[in-house]
Amino acid sequence: MADVTVAERKSVLAGAHGGSPSVRLRPAEPATRVSLRAGAEDVAALSKSLGVKLPVKPKGSASTKGRMAFWLGPDEWLLIDDKGGDLMADCAASGVVHSATDVSHRNTAIIVSGPGAANAINAGCALNLSLSTFPVGAVTRTVFGKIEMVLYRIDEETFRVECWRSFAEYAFGLLAEAAEDAAA
Repeated sequence: MADVTVAERKSVLAGAHGGSPSVRLRPAEPATRVSLRAGAEDVAALSKSLGVKLPVKPKGSASTKGRMAFWLGPDEWLLIDDKGGDLMADCAASGVVHSATDVSHRNTAIIVSGPGAANAINAGCALNLSLSTFPVGAVTRTVFGKIEMVLYRIDEETFRVECWRSFAEYAFGLLAEAAEDAAA
């Protein structure tokens, strides 16, 4: 029997670079992602099984030990694990009714940081990204240019832009152009 070699997926943004003195852009590290749907009565069991408390309010997020949970709707979350954990198995171990779909192959992320990060994102997104309106830890599904994205504020000057792989080059290009404008 022949040995089978499994090739690692190359990031669609491998080698991408851009930014300016006030905005840094980089592809996020590889991660596992799951789209989770569940009723309110099952949130506690899923939270326990996942090891991260699922947020239940708009713009809510939670993170612990390389695992993040983003509230996207009353019964919907995006889960991200960048430490190699098995989100699907953890969801299944909860013992409650839910829908979990591995979307790791579909999504990728761009980290946008620096004092001009919010301005660069605002080049394609009309959200008010002031700290008072979109504080650290806030997350939302929104539009960036012509694409849907999930935007997460990691800290005062750092954002995670989650988008579909097929739109990643477009998002990175728009952010790179906006980063140059932010420096001007």
